[in-house]
Amino acid sequence: MYDRSFFKSKLGQAALASIAAMCAFVVLSSQMQFSPAYASAHSEIVQFEAVELA
Repeated sequence: MYDRSFFKSKLGQAALASIAAMCAFVVLSSQMQFSPAYASAHSEIVQFEAVELA
């Protein structure tokens, strides 16, 4: 699909940086899950109103 000359160009390097950033985001966001006990313990402190956007 892509050869080595593409990844040596500025566009190819930007594509690799974007892919690396997306992978890092997925790894870090998968580690940020709160347990239900933590959420229910603080539910009386912080209350959010649900709004549905059409």
